[in-house]
Amino acid sequence: MMEIITGYTGKAHIFSEQDRDVNIGIVGEGSYVLQTGMQLEAEVSSNNEIKIRDGVLMHQGCTASIKKNTYDSLTIINGSQGMKRIDLIVARYERNQDNGTESISLKVIQGTPEESNPAVPSHITGDIQSGDAVADMPMYKIIIDGLNITEVQKVYSEAPNITELNRKLNVSAADIISFTPLAGQNYPNWGGCYYYTSGSRVHVHLGIQALPANKVATVFVLPESVHPKTRILNIGPSGSFPGVARIEISLDGGINVTSQDTYAAADIEYDTYS
Repeated sequence: MMEIITGYTGKAHIFSEQDRDVNIGIVGEGSYVLQTGMQLEAEVSSNNEIKIRDGVLMHQGCTASIKKNTYDSLTIINGSQGMKRIDLIVARYERNQDNGTESISLKVIQGTPEESNPAVPSHITGDIQSGDAVADMPMYKIIIDGLNITEVQKVYSEAPNITELNRKLNVSAADIISFTPLAGQNYPNWGGCYYYTSGSRVHVHLGIQALPANKVATVFVLPESVHPKTRILNIGPSGSFPGVARIEISLDGGINVTSQDTYAAADIEYDTYS
């Protein structure tokens, strides 16, 4: 029997599963950070503290937020001299199996120290709508070298808002400029490489393979008309999780990629000079 969700019935009748299904139908069944507030930006406060700034996430249809102008503080356990470690920050959904209460909170999963090539700690994928009691959304990899946090790498995806989707829908095929890697380099397209402009915005899509793992490769140089105002840095997927590609668009338009795997994918947007 069909039931109204967004309507007054005289009694409590809306269940979290219904609300999540609505969100999944609109945004998708994955896990995303929404484009509001500071978008849950990570800030290294010290070698023992990471601050996650305000924003909203949608994890398998379940929404959670950090209030505006506040932050969540996460403790990072001390590193070890001469050792390397990777910790993983996740947004963890949990359902109490005794009383059914649900929560999402940020957790640090500590990795194992190694002299070199430390592994990313495992997390619980889970399926909230199937009734799993725990489901993690990976947020950041924390790279620790000795006693110091040396890098924070974003591993989540951002959901586009309606304005952004409309802008992309209004781009015609004639506006999209496909490109191939620089002459003499064997970096074939994987999913296509192209860019287009919309007003003062430039959208660059990169899908490329046969990259030298963990080495910088300049795969293309954009024309001067679409050079960025400032250096653009993007962390995108590279192979299966936790593979990461570091993609930089320099002031001279060079697209420079350092990939942990042999391929990289990214969608990058930025403002051009006006």
